[in-house]
Amino acid sequence: MANALVRTVASCALSALSAAAIACSGGSAVAPAGQSAASSIAQLQPFSSPTPSRTPITHVVIVVMENRSMNYMFNGYPGAYTVSSGPTHTGQVVTLQTIPLEARGDLGHNYSSWVAAYDNAKMDGFDLEGWDPHLPPLAPYAHAPQTEVQTYWNMASQYTLGDEMFQPNKSNSYPAHQYLIAGTSDYAIGNPHGHNPWGCDAPSTSTVDLLNANLHEVRGPFPCFDYQTLGDLLDLAQVSWGYYAVTKTTHWQAYDAISHIRYGADWTTNIKSPTTQFQADIAAGQLPMVSWVIPTNKESDHSGNQSASGPSFVASVVNAVGQSAYWNTTAIFVVWDDWGGWYDPVAPQQLDRMGLGFRVPVLVISPYARHGYVSHVPHEFGSILHYVESTFRLGSLGTSDARADDMLDCFDYSQNPPPFTPFVAQMGLPELRQIERTDDTPPDD
Repeated sequence: MANALVRTVASCALSALSAAAIACSGGSAVAPAGQSAASSIAQLQPFSSPTPSRTPITHVVIVVMENRSMNYMFNGYPGAYTVSSGPTHTGQVVTLQTIPLEARGDLGHNYSSWVAAYDNAKMDGFDLEGWDPHLPPLAPYAHAPQTEVQTYWNMASQYTLGDEMFQPNKSNSYPAHQYLIAGTSDYAIGNPHGHNPWGCDAPSTSTVDLLNANLHEVRGPFPCFDYQTLGDLLDLAQVSWGYYAVTKTTHWQAYDAISHIRYGADWTTNIKSPTTQFQADIAAGQLPMVSWVIPTNKESDHSGNQSASGPSFVASVVNAVGQSAYWNTTAIFVVWDDWGGWYDPVAPQQLDRMGLGFRVPVLVISPYARHGYVSHVPHEFGSILHYVESTFRLGSLGTSDARADDMLDCFDYSQNPPPFTPFVAQMGLPELRQIERTDDTPPDD
């Protein structure tokens, strides 16, 4: 039964880029020994081409949500591959139950949970992950009520849903967020030990585990790294960018873990808080050309936050862009950072020691996105980086972006952009702003 539920994605051999071999073998973005990160970054150059990039897109927005599998969030969505039951490690086939977004309690989703759930590609060990006792028995075998995620389904039906987006790491949020800015986490596999924040501002005793070549977790360094990021490529090409989060040192502030960003000029100019500054910058006509938007814990879809406000938060971001002068030149990617412990039937191909991890949803929202399209093309977080690199002719970081596709199957640049229709959500801006003013709960703690 388990084998009938298994599908796999394309291997590294399918990559059209010469750097793929480095990325597939676990290549790191850190500077070579004896060479500073700054000098290594300085060697990167944007593309030089006599022909301009043929794209109407001049703005990209990356919205990073939390901890839901593809099968949980879009179960039963027409045209997408999902299932209504799944196997346990004993061979029992479990019919998926309905567990709402706001359910109390989290599930296991660290590296050991991933190993148990994956079970050498049998995908039958989700019952071994562990979960909060407030959740029902066999909690990982569940999906969302469609009524709660209808806003996401409406976005998918109007624009594009990807059902083969894989997180690049076999664990939780800290490395996942690093892959969304750099295509690597330098083998950091879990969340840092210690309390908020996760990065260069962490307590001095904080460390982060690494995944060694034998696929064992080992205690690693202080969670402050210095590898190259998409922000560095954007700086070199003089393309404006911004990273919007509730505070500059929140758990999910990925750039706080990059030393030369944390202690350089970008920290003042490009790291923005609170998240609502995103809407303010749109209103002021100052939207950066590339933006990451990070919700508060309550608005993030994170399991156990006892809130169903995630779809309303995403609608507020999409509507802000859609009702502005930026709409006709913008591509919005909405992605969930990890599977959060929720069951998914698709066995990810193992491309390097870090991953791939399990499937997560991705929405592609743009006047030039293909309408009502479900992308069955294998994507990973590096695909989003690759899209940005190609759109702005930045060159490549040479990490997982080099092996990944560029998401172009999700777009049709030849179409005439239809007018934007705002999405209706369960919560409006006043309710969301109230959540944001009072949400100081640390996620993933």
